[in-house]
Amino acid sequence: MAAEYGNGMWDSVVGWETWDGLGTGAAWAVTLSLMVAGMVGCVLPVLPGHLIIFIGALAHRLILGREESGLAWWSFAVLGLMLVASQIFDIVSGSAGSKWFGGTKWGALGAFVGSIVGLFFLPFGLLLGPLVGAFAAEMLVARKKPDFAASSGFGSVLGTLAGIVMKIVVGLLMVIWFFVDVYAIKG
Repeated sequence: MAAEYGNGMWDSVVGWETWDGLGTGAAWAVTLSLMVAGMVGCVLPVLPGHLIIFIGALAHRLILGREESGLAWWSFAVLGLMLVASQIFDIVSGSAGSKWFGGTKWGALGAFVGSIVGLFFLPFGLLLGPLVGAFAAEMLVARKKPDFAASSGFGSVLGTLAGIVMKIVVGLLMVIWFFVDVYAIKG
């Protein structure tokens, strides 16, 4: 019974008459708007950029269907893997930067906590959060000297910047993959 309900629900979403009424132009307007918003979200942490790009691809497929959209279902696996990999890298980048510059596990943990707290103090909290977190953890918990703590904090800032650059690169790759699948891959 659950399988029948799931299929019926899916059929009602895909077969919704309004999809046909939207037309190709409206479908592309929705898709491109979501892709642009997703790229903005790759820079601004208040928007889930990669998820918005993924939803843009999904909306394109749902509105136009397989034949008109040119987007294969397996492409969502590729986009999903890119989304997950970018999120993991983003979460650990500040901590990894701290460790790369010789910080202790406490400095890495401080950078991680600082990056989360920094989200509440945008835009400066993006870089100051990991810096202050790593520095404070090295000084207060690991009992390191200020120059060592500063090095760990500096590493966390560089790691966070690398994470931001990686988010932008992966966002671009997701958008490029979408267009390559829509226009070039026949399957």
